[in-house]
Amino acid sequence: MTFALHVDPAIQTPVRLALGLLLLGSSWHKLRHGAHFHAALEQYRVLPSRSTRAAAAALTAAELCVGIALFAGVAPRLAALAAAALLGSYSAAIAVNLARGRRDIDCGCAGPGARRPLSEGLLARNAVLIFGAALCALPSGARPLVWVDALTVTAGVAALALLYAACDAALANGARLRAARNRA
Repeated sequence: MTFALHVDPAIQTPVRLALGLLLLGSSWHKLRHGAHFHAALEQYRVLPSRSTRAAAAALTAAELCVGIALFAGVAPRLAALAAAALLGSYSAAIAVNLARGRRDIDCGCAGPGARRPLSEGLLARNAVLIFGAALCALPSGARPLVWVDALTVTAGVAALALLYAACDAALANGARLRAARNRA
């Protein structure tokens, strides 16, 4: 007996679109503030210093390409796997630095105006995003999207974007609260 898991396209599509938008926004920050991202990547100390500039450019380009592919629906399963790999590599770098006790460095994920120190919360957030990417990498159900699904997809993307923004704000506020307690 063969078992194949298929995901309803009305569930998979908003997740794919939201993940694509997230990666496009993230790459936009990196394109606008390349020096900041390069400095953040250098602080991780997981790559030789001489290769961080090229790695920062490659990661930015990868995020942009994967974000476009996810949003446009071009090779969506492959793009979802690439998104999971990107998020997994970021998580690995965060985990290595948390294990080293290096919590005060900026994650580099939100641009220079929104410093995010490394935390287990970032790992949890990335785990949820990797789960979403994995969901998008599964085969879609055979049913076609119909006009009413446009409402579901639109509401789903909006809800996921708001949920991500709320989680991001909670992570930022948690970091500020910990810093204030440490000063007191």
